[in-house]
Amino acid sequence: MLRVTTASLCTYCQRMRLLLPPSASVSTVSSPNKRIENQQTVDYLYELSVDIRKVRKFKPWVLSETSAYVSETADLLRDMGADSTVIARILESHPEAVLCLPEDVAAQRDLWVTVCPNKRELVSIIEKFPASFFTLTHHSNQQANILYLQRLRLSKRIIGKLMASAPQSFSRPVERNQEVIHTLRETYLDLGGDEGNLRLWLQKLLSQNPYILLRPAEAWRDSLGFLREQGFTTEELLHLVSSLRASIAELRPESMEHALAYVEDALSCSKVELRELVIRCPAVLYYSLPTLAGRFQGLMDAGMTMEQVKESPNVLELTTQIVLYRIQKLASYGYDVRSGSLDVIVGTKKDFEMIYGKLQLRQQRPMFNPVAPLRTVEE
Repeated sequence: MLRVTTASLCTYCQRMRLLLPPSASVSTVSSPNKRIENQQTVDYLYELSVDIRKVRKFKPWVLSETSAYVSETADLLRDMGADSTVIARILESHPEAVLCLPEDVAAQRDLWVTVCPNKRELVSIIEKFPASFFTLTHHSNQQANILYLQRLRLSKRIIGKLMASAPQSFSRPVERNQEVIHTLRETYLDLGGDEGNLRLWLQKLLSQNPYILLRPAEAWRDSLGFLREQGFTTEELLHLVSSLRASIAELRPESMEHALAYVEDALSCSKVELRELVIRCPAVLYYSLPTLAGRFQGLMDAGMTMEQVKESPNVLELTTQIVLYRIQKLASYGYDVRSGSLDVIVGTKKDFEMIYGKLQLRQQRPMFNPVAPLRTVEE
């Protein structure tokens, strides 16, 4: 009886501890090596259903700051349409938001509304990228960069995506972004692009790679200069720039040279064949030498031939694990990849599932014999 009573009391105490506010918990008592928490900040966050334990674990310093604006920040988010659950999630993932001055946050909101007037969409962006929204330094640079991109007639959706995904590009002086955009424009026109399609081309690049503005203009010139030396035509270069989603600016000529040399040697192909292969599979320029070597060797170990890889170079975009899995799945339905084209295993997971589904259907469906007598219901 005593044991049962003791166990019940322990369970009761544990439940009461969970229900008590943080101000009643001993966890706020500071140790010699720990800063004293601002009890008002803790209590306000608790009232908003913010997981205090999570904040203490990852960003405990926020709770120790003497000045915090928890209720003001929550009110501003609420005015924008955020419900209590969303507010709690935002403040849990980015608790330092409560340290921002309310007037600065209001100014930031007004700035973001110029590119995302729909408050519901803006709240969704803040929930996904709270650090981007609550980064309040360099406000004048942010404003100047937004105005510049708007003058280029880029869509508000693209500008908003850039602000959320790559806020660093808006914090720096507008002149640096102007230099990169100028280089992109020159590149596009030099490669035979049409002035009338320039805006759409820029929007596509920026939407596919939001970090493009952070790459120095010299990186573009160096990478394209190297590829020109390899014999790629202007039309082919424009195709590569578009296919690689502007990642050419992230590639160093030395790494591309090593990758091209390896592919040329491994597949025993000529310079012309090498360029054709790169056009069909631009990703070979992007992968490191160990990655390319590992994937190629994995294909050879699985029984594939160099000719098959030449005909379907996009197979190098898949990891060895994915290749082996797809080969085994197709083999279970009687398809031997080693005797056919590798095109059946390349592509996305959805592409492969479609091919696999067709083979599965073909095996389950009985062959129709046009000369066989038809059976009636009576039979």
